[in-house]
Amino acid sequence: MSKASPGSSLARARRLLPPLWAGLLLCVALVATPAPFAVLERAQAGLVVAFIFKREAFLTLAAALAFVLIERRRAHAGQGGQFTVEMALALGALFCTVAGYFGLQPMMEAARAGKGTLTFGQLHGISLVFFGLKILCVMVLSWRVVAPAKTPAA
Repeated sequence: MSKASPGSSLARARRLLPPLWAGLLLCVALVATPAPFAVLERAQAGLVVAFIFKREAFLTLAAALAFVLIERRRAHAGQGGQFTVEMALALGALFCTVAGYFGLQPMMEAARAGKGTLTFGQLHGISLVFFGLKILCVMVLSWRVVAPAKTPAA
């Protein structure tokens, strides 16, 4: 049995991280956040969902940064360019998280208290758009990293 080279473990991590990340996001969107509203009072469900989104935001930060570091390491090893489409997708997901969660969350708290120029509903809608864009970025990233390499036509 031979040991795997660092490059092959890096390649495996690059191919595994985005699909796992996409699965997490889809699970949050389709299962974890609707469920509390089906069984709890609205206020309690909102607290549970806020907890879920907080955890998801930090996991997304970790996943995006890990993927960017993998891409940079590949570039330094001569296995790709410094800035790839895949890196742009990961950075897009990172931007959506920072803007959609960390940027809007304080504004949503203020809107709940009756302060601010936008209503809670408007901010929630903007947040939903950012989350949808993040899912789209990570799904496309997943598709790109697991797609077979194109070979030149003979």
